Amino acid sequence: MPELKADVVVLGAGMVGVGAALHLQQRGRDVMLVDRHSAAGEETSYGNAGLIECASVFPYMFPRDFGQLLKYALNRTPHVHYRLVDLPEFLPWLLRYYLASSPERAMKSAMAELPLIRRSLIEHEALIAEAGVPELLKRNGWLKLFRSEASLGHAAREFERARQYGVAGDILDARGIAALEPNLSGDFAGAVFLPTPGFVPDPGGLAKAYAALFGRKGGRFVVGDARTLEQSGARWQLSTQEGSVTAREVVVAMGPWSDQVFKPLGYSIPLNVKRGYHLHLKPRGNAVLNRCVLDADQGFVLAPMNRGIRLTTPVEFANRDAPPNFGQVERALPKAHKLFPLGEQVEARPWKGARPCLPDMLPVIGRAPRHPGLWFNFGHQHHGFTLGPATGRVLAEMMTGETPFADPTPFAVERFG
Repeated sequence: MPELKADVVVLGAGMVGVGAALHLQQRGRDVMLVDRHSAAGEETSYGNAGLIECASVFPYMFPRDFGQLLKYALNRTPHVHYRLVDLPEFLPWLLRYYLASSPERAMKSAMAELPLIRRSLIEHEALIAEAGVPELLKRNGWLKLFRSEASLGHAAREFERARQYGVAGDILDARGIAALEPNLSGDFAGAVFLPTPGFVPDPGGLAKAYAALFGRKGGRFVVGDARTLEQSGARWQLSTQEGSVTAREVVVAMGPWSDQVFKPLGYSIPLNVKRGYHLHLKPRGNAVLNRCVLDADQGFVLAPMNRGIRLTTPVEFANRDAPPNFGQVERALPKAHKLFPLGEQVEARPWKGARPCLPDMLPVIGRAPRHPGLWFNFGHQHHGFTLGPATGRVLAEMMTGETPFADPTPFAVERFG
């Protein structure tokens, strides 16, 4: 097989990797995308709620309320699940997550990520227009439902904090909820309506549309094994189905699998995962769900995807590659049926995925300190689909000597020592 050459190889063709590849390409780099799948967006970028969360100012930090912590510890909340046998494996990481979630450190993380959040929808809109897929972006916001006065009050206070940073929205009563979503059923204390976030009814399809744009502009997409990456003099080399590839620079954008590259190279980065599941169901009769809906007290989301109504679960702490545990889906299903008229399942079993997370809920973006030509772009927690194009731009600006639009210092790998 011939030896292939590129300026940059991007490892991982999810939203984060494709976003980086497109921005590098825009700046004149000859870029090759490498993934273990033959198409883009087949993993984490496929299995999410489809939100471009430009109103999510505050990251998903570890709770500090003792009562809530006790419920988490006893597995008595729908929002988090774990198996006792797995606890020794992820407990040290949870401790780091807890410490990073102090009010001061959580605010520091929020302010570091805020420029990326604010830019997220803008970057997606530009790529959607260039890719010619306007039908993949809906602009009707999303709805967070609350069943108790206590949870609504907490959400209202958080919303007022977010208002200080430009987040628009409204607190709705039962009548306001019914006006937006007449097919929902339930006793709700109220809701928070966020009108500005975008919604994508086919997240994996959008990643594929971006990859197709990358190809039309001269980019190359090949199937390969990132674990074969090795340094060869001043260049990097790895094996693909098309032959050996060499490049001056490599970007690791493999989400929850990024450790398969950085660990063999000697980097100790506290990357962990929050697993999650989804299942598609047909709407019953003429029922219509107009936008993404979170049942905050029950801990699940319903999203009107092209394939059906997608039920997504919250967080499961487990090893990335452990067999699936569909308990959260099974517990959420009867509650979802009461919330919205759902019919039969579209697929036989739920999909399982993993959100790549660092303890401070910030991604790693930037140069690998000990290996010239190696760059990191992973760990986007719950916001990889939202932030892929924005962090891709920051990384591309760093790699090409431009001044990044957001300060990259908080995302440097050196923060972990």
